[in-house]
Amino acid sequence: MGGADVLFQSVTAMAPAAAVVASIPGGAPFAGGSLPLSVLLALTASLLTASCLGELARHLPAAGSVATYAARGLHPAAGFLVAWGYVFAEALVPPLVLLQLGFTVAGTLHRQWAAYPAGLWWPWVLAGAAAVAAAGYRGIRASARLGTVLGAFEIAVLVVFAVLLIVRAGKDNTLSVFTPSHTAPGESAVGGVLAGSVYCLLAFAGFEAAAPLAEEARRSRRTVRRAVVGAALGVGALYVLTTYAMTVFHGPGRFAGFAANGDASWDGVARGAFGLMWVPVFLAVVNSCVANANAGASAATRTAYAFGRAGLFPRPLAAVHARHRSPVTALAAQTVVTVVVALALGFVYGPVTAFYLIATGVVIVVVVVYIAADLACAGYFLRNPGLRPVRHLLVPALASAVLVPALFTAAGLPVFSFVTPLEPPVSYAGAAVGAWLLLGTGVLLVLRRRYPERLSGSAFEGVEMDR
Repeated sequence: MGGADVLFQSVTAMAPAAAVVASIPGGAPFAGGSLPLSVLLALTASLLTASCLGELARHLPAAGSVATYAARGLHPAAGFLVAWGYVFAEALVPPLVLLQLGFTVAGTLHRQWAAYPAGLWWPWVLAGAAAVAAAGYRGIRASARLGTVLGAFEIAVLVVFAVLLIVRAGKDNTLSVFTPSHTAPGESAVGGVLAGSVYCLLAFAGFEAAAPLAEEARRSRRTVRRAVVGAALGVGALYVLTTYAMTVFHGPGRFAGFAANGDASWDGVARGAFGLMWVPVFLAVVNSCVANANAGASAATRTAYAFGRAGLFPRPLAAVHARHRSPVTALAAQTVVTVVVALALGFVYGPVTAFYLIATGVVIVVVVVYIAADLACAGYFLRNPGLRPVRHLLVPALASAVLVPALFTAAGLPVFSFVTPLEPPVSYAGAAVGAWLLLGTGVLLVLRRRYPERLSGSAFEGVEMDR
């Protein structure tokens, strides 16, 4: 598998279109018209963690990815718990984004043709799950090529729309949006920008998704490192461009009211000011959902495969297809999880609420995993040759410090004034994550007692699957 396909594994896992339209506007009530500066700060913070992951990927190319890094840089027990949490988070990405696919398509069709029921979202979830399963079954090459095509399309749409917005803004284009002078009313200049950057930081989650493909990529030590850092940098630049374009077009002074839906949103602006431009924007979001589901399924199944192979997860998860070399048992399990979780939570709470419930749990785990990877980078190079103090000690420390506010924000813990406490049922996500990690701790204790050899460092080494 080549560099472009590996790169787009991370790009599509970040879901650029969905993040631009829905995630980044979450920082607008704080940063206001200075949101582009918040995105720039979030990009800088993400590059710190991406640098740590890239360094580890260069020395430890394995399907276990972040779990292998934690095992070798901290302790095998830490590696197991990171794997336990990471598979949980990545396995929930497909139901998460396919719920978004469902309510986005149903809502759009209902607006265009009132006869289409706005609540008929679930067939689109099933269609998306079938597409992802089919691509995964054909092997990582088919899955990665799908991600490359879908990722390229949504990026092209966003760039074109951003250019149109900048051109239409004309004399209103200004670099002052990269200063704290346009923060939302009631927010301090620095506080508003920092609060906005925390919400923007959540849009960068997923840049590490190329790492689990290390055993299937050509020249993996170089390819994966470039993909992880390149995705964070490239998609981050796209976020800066698109946020700048919409801010200057909509008006920095009014941007505190910008949101994920309504007239003051990407969809609203596309419909109101550009006519049929809403169509490619809508298709880009749909595309982003499918591509992100595909990337999440790939990351989850490859990590489950790696730890099934090591005997840390059930052994059948290590089974691969004789011809396509895809982890078929892990893929089947992932498909079942996708359909059951999406439909069960969607029917109980409604697809939108279910989306936010799952998203909260995913982000909590991902941020914890990133912090563990940052610490593992320092730990690994302190124990092995090649230590560079700035790259391997200072950068991980800065990255961890920046991620702590993001963790509290994702969990809704009001440690900082800008954190909004979560309401039920979204607040249940924290308890669900805690229960899963507690269960993982119990499994770890059993493994240490009965099969201590499976937690040895050698259990986290990589081998070739399919190149």
